[in-house]
Amino acid sequence: MDMETMTLVTLAWELHQQGMPTLRIAKQLGKHRETIGLWLAGIQQAGSVLAFIEHYHQAKRKPRPKRQVPISVKQQVWALREREEGCCGQKIAYFLEAEQGIKLSVPKIYEILAERYTLRSKGKQKNQKRGPVPQATAPRQVVQIDSIHLGAVFAFTAIDIYSREADVWLSGTLTGRDGALFLAHCMPRRFDGFVELIQTDGGAEFEAEFLEVWPTWCDRHRIARPYKKNEQSYIESFNRTFRSECLGWHKYQTEQIPLLVPIVEHFLDRYHYHRPHLAFEPMRPPLNRS
Repeated sequence: MDMETMTLVTLAWELHQQGMPTLRIAKQLGKHRETIGLWLAGIQQAGSVLAFIEHYHQAKRKPRPKRQVPISVKQQVWALREREEGCCGQKIAYFLEAEQGIKLSVPKIYEILAERYTLRSKGKQKNQKRGPVPQATAPRQVVQIDSIHLGAVFAFTAIDIYSREADVWLSGTLTGRDGALFLAHCMPRRFDGFVELIQTDGGAEFEAEFLEVWPTWCDRHRIARPYKKNEQSYIESFNRTFRSECLGWHKYQTEQIPLLVPIVEHFLDRYHYHRPHLAFEPMRPPLNRS
């Protein structure tokens, strides 16, 4: 309570003691009638103006109790963690809102997860040595991989950062098994079956089964540092192109995947053989048909 408010409280009490009605006090002090009523009731309960002001300051100093999350919601958070194979808090927040209409902040989700799981330290993740951002001087040296949320459909994407050859695979789930299946799909089809390095982010779709099979397809797997968009700049750029020129920002259902696959294949054909790419001088499509 600032000095101006303390002065108004004191004046309100003095005018009340002089017999002035609450409505008139409110008009004279420029405050709402209910505010004046609360002040007067508080002073009467506290016994004096000074006691009321002291009680107000003590109440302000008390920390607000944490918002309690119902156990049923906590159980849904834990169930999503298991179902999505240890996915991050951001993805749990996505699934909670999309499937149950429940909105929870990411910090609150991690607070709930900590009640049951031992979570990795953010500090250790931040300081983990990952080496320099890989560059490429020839095809098949570095392939960046990512995933895109399209409602109930997920698009796995990959790009050779030198040749700009890319691939897309649609799935109805986002798990480590799906990540492994994507490698089995795209590596023989687009990248001659083996590359020097595959780079992903730290999503759950690039854990579990994915970590078991990546040595089949590359010499090394690198996880990009979190919140460093420039480390995945090639695949992020491709993802934007894929959205703007293919499936957009719409939300799709899993039963639509058979209808979406031909659209994706048409986009990839146009992207590789028709659409000129700014990365090349002079501009040209990434691939030719000869």
